[in-house]
Amino acid sequence: MNMGSFARATELHKRLLFTVLAMVVFRIGCYVPIPGINNEAFLAFFQNPDGNRGILDMFNMFSGGAVQNMAVFALNVMPYISASIIVQLMGAVYPPWEKLRKEGGESGRKQLNQYTRYLTVVLALAQAFGIATQLNGQAGLIDEPGLFFIITTTTCLTAGTMFLMWLGEQITERGVGNGISLIIFAGIVAVLPGTIARLFGLAQQGQMSPFALIFIAAMAVAVVMFIVFMERAQRRLLIQYPKRQEGNRMAGGERSFLPLKVNTAGVIPPIFASSLLMLPTTVASLTATANLPPWMDWLPLVTAQMQHGQPLFSALYAILIVFFCFFYTSITFNPEDTAENLRKYGGFLPGIRPGKRTAEYLDYVLTRLTVIGAAYITAVCLLPEIVVANFGNGLYFGGTSVLIVVSVTMDTVAQIQSQLLAHQYEGLIKKAKLRGRGKGVTAPARR
Repeated sequence: MNMGSFARATELHKRLLFTVLAMVVFRIGCYVPIPGINNEAFLAFFQNPDGNRGILDMFNMFSGGAVQNMAVFALNVMPYISASIIVQLMGAVYPPWEKLRKEGGESGRKQLNQYTRYLTVVLALAQAFGIATQLNGQAGLIDEPGLFFIITTTTCLTAGTMFLMWLGEQITERGVGNGISLIIFAGIVAVLPGTIARLFGLAQQGQMSPFALIFIAAMAVAVVMFIVFMERAQRRLLIQYPKRQEGNRMAGGERSFLPLKVNTAGVIPPIFASSLLMLPTTVASLTATANLPPWMDWLPLVTAQMQHGQPLFSALYAILIVFFCFFYTSITFNPEDTAENLRKYGGFLPGIRPGKRTAEYLDYVLTRLTVIGAAYITAVCLLPEIVVANFGNGLYFGGTSVLIVVSVTMDTVAQIQSQLLAHQYEGLIKKAKLRGRGKGVTAPARR
C-alpha cells in the first residue's frame, strides 16, 4: 500500500472514520444492560463453571460479549441473518420472489431487501419474547418479574437488532466493507482476548497441559494460513476473442481469464449454519430444566447432544455447511448467464462451443470447485469442534469465528486497496486533462 496515495485519499479517510465510529457505537451498545436485570446474578449464572454453555458461548462470541452482559445488542444481527436465509431460500422456490430476484434488477433487489427487514422484525420479536419469558422465570435474575419486564425486554432486544441492521447498512453505504460482516467481525475480535486469557488460565490451573496449549496455538496459526491460501485459490479459465477486420487492419484476438474462486460462497455457509443451529438448541437448552410432560422426555437427551463437540451437532453442522455452499454458489453464479454474456461479446472457451456447451462446462467446473470449497470450510469449522470435545472445560474455540475474522479482514483490505487504486486513476485523469488544456492554450495573435 502506497502511504503517499493513502494520505491524499481524503474520501477513503472519511469512510474509514465512519466505519471506526460505527464500531465504537456497536461496542458501547454491548455494555448497555437491559432494564430490570440483576447484572451480578446474571454474570454469576453465565460464568457458572458447572454449566454446559456451548451454544451460549457461541452466541456470546458473535455478539461481542453482549449476551454475557445481557445488553440491548444481545441478539446481535442473528435474526437478520436468519431472515436473509429464509428470503434467499424462498427466492429460489417461490415463483414471484424468484422473478424479482432474476428479472427485477435493482428494484427487485430492493424489494427483497425490504421483505428481509420485515421478517427480521418478526424473528427478533419472537426470539426476544422467548428470552424475556425464560429470564422472567429464573429466580434471582430479575429485580421485578412480571409482564412489564417481558414487554420491556422484548422491546429493547428487538430495537437493538433493528438498530444494528440499520448500522450495518450505513457502513456498507458510507464506510468500508460489508457492514453486517464487520459487525460480526467486531464482536468476535472483542471477545478474542478473553478466550486467550481463559486458555492460559486453564493451563495455569492444571486443567490443560502445556502441550495442549502449544498444540492449540500451532493449530490456530496453521488454520489461519490454510484459510488465507484457500481464499486466494482460484481456477482461471482461458477466454479467447476472435479476430475481426476493421478497415485495413485486424483487431481483436485478445485473451483473458475468467477467475472462479474455490470458495465462491465465502463465509456465508458457516454463518447461516450457525444461525440455524443456534435457535433450536438455545430454546431446547432453556426448556430442558423446566418440568416437562412425559412425552417430552427425549428433549434433555437431544439438548445434551446438540452441544459443541458432540457427534449430532457436528454432523448437522457439516450437512448445513455443505448445503449452503452449493445453495449460495448457485445463487451468486449463474453459468447460463455467464455463457450468454460471453457469446454476446464474442468470447469463447477454447475447445468448447458457445452457448449451451459453455454453460454445461462452467457448471461442471463450478460443481467440482464447490466440492473442494465445501470440504475446506467443513474441515476448518469442524476441526476446532474436536478440540472442544477433548479440551472443552467451558472453552469455546470456533473455526467459524476464525474463518469470519480472516475472510472479512482480507475482503476489507481488498476494498481499501481498490479504492486507493480508483483514487490514483482519478488523479491521473485529472492531470491528463490539465495537461491537455495547457497544450491547447495558444498565445493571442499580435495585431
